[in-house]
Amino acid sequence: MYDSNNWDWDISEKAIADISKWKDSFEWVEEPYVSPDGEKVAAVVKTGEMEFSVCENGTAWESTFDKVWHLRFTADNRLTGLVSDMGEWTVAVDGQTWESRFEFVWNAEFSEDGKSIVIAAQKGRQYFAVVNDTPWEEGFSNITNLTTSHDGRRSAAVVQTIPVGELEIFKFQEGCYSVAVDGKVWDKNFVNAWEISFSHDDKHVASEVRTSLYDYTIAVDGVPWDQRFSSVWKPLFSPEGDSVTAPVKIGGNWTLAQDGKPVWGNKFFQMWHHMYSPDGKKVAAIVAPRFGRWTVAVDYTAWDLTFGDLVTDAVFSPDGNRIACVGKEDGKWMIAVDGVAWNEGCDMAWQPVFSPDSKRVAAKVQKNGRYIIMADGKPLTGEFDMVWDPIFSSDGKKMLIRGIRGEKYYRQILTLS
Repeated sequence: MYDSNNWDWDISEKAIADISKWKDSFEWVEEPYVSPDGEKVAAVVKTGEMEFSVCENGTAWESTFDKVWHLRFTADNRLTGLVSDMGEWTVAVDGQTWESRFEFVWNAEFSEDGKSIVIAAQKGRQYFAVVNDTPWEEGFSNITNLTTSHDGRRSAAVVQTIPVGELEIFKFQEGCYSVAVDGKVWDKNFVNAWEISFSHDDKHVASEVRTSLYDYTIAVDGVPWDQRFSSVWKPLFSPEGDSVTAPVKIGGNWTLAQDGKPVWGNKFFQMWHHMYSPDGKKVAAIVAPRFGRWTVAVDYTAWDLTFGDLVTDAVFSPDGNRIACVGKEDGKWMIAVDGVAWNEGCDMAWQPVFSPDSKRVAAKVQKNGRYIIMADGKPLTGEFDMVWDPIFSSDGKKMLIRGIRGEKYYRQILTLS
């Protein structure tokens, strides 16, 4: 979620940095990353013997580290990295490190507005989450599926609550895993637990759980649904309230369940990655209406268009009336919008982006080793050596293009007709 109203939407093209010159100053330069507003380009650089830093717009951070990885910009254009400082790991934000130090850190997550940062960390054989430099009070012997609330102030993860020896298979079957929310564990244990979701008000948490070797369901705030299924996928809270939905497998086929009860009349060979429209009135999912064919279903009804390899990166338009995705058929990648594929197959394609008024769709694609931006099925730009996802202005009349030609990074504004 970007607040783009204060970005520069007037200058048509701006050369931000010549990355080739960085190679004269550093032993090596790693993959570049750019900020959402397009004003910054950065990369991890080697500054000396076992010494690393970050170069941003041609200027290196003053601090150097043993190692820097997972360089990312937040939605509010801050530059972050996971860094090792004298053998201890932490987070650096615009060159300034957190006070906390750990034996290792990973899985950086960000709030939707970019103001909060959450990581997984390990120290003293204990694993826990860290929210804005504040670790959980309690650590665990195992932590997975770290998830951040929408506002970034809360965190949850699957944790191991009971130690299990190599031969203690029966103890595993009794349930040794649960979900910790802000470091506090649910009262009930499960055989396994997986993906987690927060409600839109960030007050409730749901997770996939396994209640026995053969039974799966959804648990909400630690309380499992009464119904059991042969498999489930990630649950989601309705934007309109505390109702929870999830794809579930019943009798060999898949459908959508709400609060434990099937609500989609159609049953599919597979269903996953379901999502709500922004207003919460529609639900879509990636489905297989027949074996080996993939498509998108919106409110029970599947598209006629199907793909044989896969469907991924489905997204609703802001008004909730349209949907787009990436599909793959016979090794070729395509963008599909409202059940119609753009004509040309590509070597690779990325998640489509809708304009704020939902009328236009753009996407980054790769063809013959080069990158272009396409809009409404047609090439919108020339070729790039590297390009990032396009971003529409808030009024939908302009588009921000961030790309590298040769080794020069440009920020461009296109006025859309």
